[in-house]
Amino acid sequence: MGMMKEFKEFAMRGNVVDMAVGIVIGGAFGKIVSSFVNDVLMPPIGVLLGDMDFSNLGLTIKEATDTAEAVIIKYGSFLNTVIDFVIVAFAIFMVIRAMNNMKKKEEAAPAAPPAPSKEETLLTEIRDLLKK
Repeated sequence: MGMMKEFKEFAMRGNVVDMAVGIVIGGAFGKIVSSFVNDVLMPPIGVLLGDMDFSNLGLTIKEATDTAEAVIIKYGSFLNTVIDFVIVAFAIFMVIRAMNNMKKKEEAAPAAPPAPSKEETLLTEIRDLLKK
């Protein structure tokens, strides 16, 4: 039973839960980017290049026979995957850049001076009254 308790403590640690959430969101973001590239970005590019469908581009090394399928290098799918990667990497770069800029602004901003103590406030009032 001790191992189960130790596992529960490990699994409920803040970093592990944050990492799990990040992985799930990252996977969903990857699907969104793949759909964007395949369904939104590549069709217009294909039209501009003469009705070309990148996902079907390939180099046939060996033709199909009755007993074996064709051997094809699918560089069109690879091209789509590279574009997916570039978009995801750029999006992550922009998020990290924004976070770093916020952190720099936070560090650059001078800390507010501490509020005067009750004694200092009282002494200031006494000084002001004596000046009058």
